Amino acid sequence: MGAAVVRQLDPLGAEIHVMDLKEPPIKVAGFHAVDLQAPDSVAAAVDAVGGTIDALFNCAGLPGGRFSDLDTMLVNFVGQRHLADLVVERMEPGGAIASISSGAGAGWLGNVEKWMPLVTTEGFATGKQWVEDHPAEIASGYAPSKEVIIVWTVWKSLALAERGIRINCTLPGPTDTPMMPDFEEQMGKAFMDNYPIPLGHRQTPDEQAAPLIFLNSSAASAITGESMLTDGGTMAALSVGTLDASAFGF
Repeated sequence: MGAAVVRQLDPLGAEIHVMDLKEPPIKVAGFHAVDLQAPDSVAAAVDAVGGTIDALFNCAGLPGGRFSDLDTMLVNFVGQRHLADLVVERMEPGGAIASISSGAGAGWLGNVEKWMPLVTTEGFATGKQWVEDHPAEIASGYAPSKEVIIVWTVWKSLALAERGIRINCTLPGPTDTPMMPDFEEQMGKAFMDNYPIPLGHRQTPDEQAAPLIFLNSSAASAITGESMLTDGGTMAALSVGTLDASAFGF
């Protein structure tokens, strides 16, 4: 999804700096090798970009499963939050942040109380300590990390709004990325193949990139603290009962 964001931003004339373990799919203004579990490397990359940063796209993520719960939480939330905190200091009014959560985090509203102690920690080290101290809360890694991204997005939106900066996230459903085999292994290939999507197809990386770009654009200037479902209609249909939860084998 991050690579698709880069490809779509390029013809729009954006100055693109990529922070990742993998090189970008096209030539960009800057590539900075970053491990989100290493806060010093994150800080060095932000310093290397320099100047004013207009928009941040948080697109990194681990699927859980073959990764530990701790690693998944550190990459999917603690490290991304650390990056955002550093980038915000280089943003002016009109800046924006868009992160990728997941439909797996759609139950966040019922877990706000559980996640607020983590969300309100300050800095990478304190956040890391919290997740290390709460193995039961972060069990399975992926869904908890995605819930936390949403809670943090909503909680952070007021403070950033006071600075004229917006923050939002998307909640993708099954999307055809290199991460799909991990989900098939965890949930079962039959489950993923039969996952009900009202629009009738798994989303593509390009379909997920466009909403992220919209959220960070001036076209979304009235939107902040939003968790946008980009799952082809699954969660919406579940919420009103037009899609039966038994379709998931529950």
